[in-house]
Amino acid sequence: MTSSEEATTITATQNMTTTWEYVYYDEDDYQDELCNATSLSHFAKISSPLFLSVVTVLSLLGNIPVVVIVLKYENVKSLTNALILNLAVSDLLFAAALPFWAYYYAWGWALGENACKLVSFVFNVGFYSSGLFLITMTAQRHAAVLNPLSGLVSASGLYSLLASVLIWVASIFLAVPTFLLTSIVEQSGKIHCEYDDSTSGRWGIYQQNFLFVLISGVFLFCYSQILCRLLSPLARRRKHKTLRLIFTLVMLFFIGWAPYNATLFLKSFRFWPQTPADSETVAKSCNNHNLLEFTFHISRLLAFSHCCLNPVFYVFVGSKFKCHLKKMMGCRHHSEGEYRRRSRRVITSLSSGDDLCV
Repeated sequence: MTSSEEATTITATQNMTTTWEYVYYDEDDYQDELCNATSLSHFAKISSPLFLSVVTVLSLLGNIPVVVIVLKYENVKSLTNALILNLAVSDLLFAAALPFWAYYYAWGWALGENACKLVSFVFNVGFYSSGLFLITMTAQRHAAVLNPLSGLVSASGLYSLLASVLIWVASIFLAVPTFLLTSIVEQSGKIHCEYDDSTSGRWGIYQQNFLFVLISGVFLFCYSQILCRLLSPLARRRKHKTLRLIFTLVMLFFIGWAPYNATLFLKSFRFWPQTPADSETVAKSCNNHNLLEFTFHISRLLAFSHCCLNPVFYVFVGSKFKCHLKKMMGCRHHSEGEYRRRSRRVITSLSSGDDLCV
């Protein structure tokens, strides 16, 4: 090859390299570095520990009294009380993992692989059991309004125990893959606690998405029929408080979980094989990446806060639980006879299966 031919070849190669700058990106950390997401990283280091610590404390303050009240004052054998008790335990399991995630999101994982597997497993058991108990509670309230004589409304004893055990077994079964497929890996100088490979990552995401779709379907079906019954001319007159409570429950659920699941679904595309991209495509991708990461971070904080809201809207709106709470805290001012007279002026609560003070 002559010198002129060699120079021509080098020039052509350089032009080709300049024209097509192929970049492969399928790892979040690599793309964070590529897209200069340092500002989001600093924001996450501050907001995650602060917000999740507050959620953990509020969850403990809300769910522990629920457990104590049900065990001390209520009939645990009834299905309604059993579901309330188990939902509180689910939220406590979920909240128990939040301090670990708060530290992890800010500084990386530092507790080893066994702790990574255990925390992920406990977190997912709490997550799936909470969702399944919400489905069961919603179905029971639906039956209580549309078919009050149904066996689901008055179920107790063995049926209550069986329903609780089945939900916990199903939750553990759904969380087992997380325990088996989670490990620690080092990327960009930071230790991560995550799924072993892209296939496992997609499986974990789509499994959470499926539970959200299932709960949403049950919510929309049951509460729409409940609302239709309450809005009928034959419904009881005192219904506005119940309607507001149902609306609040549904809105809080979707505001908390819909953005999180949507962004989680979009993030799942990164686990699929990526095609080469030129520099212009990479620049556009970085804008989308940073926006998605910021949205995901905010929506995740909102979704995880649901564990401290459940006791407020599913339990403490009931007159019995509020009175039990006052009694437990030594703040009871009314006599037993006056409490009975006030308890007669109630409307049925469709959020907790209890009575609401009017």
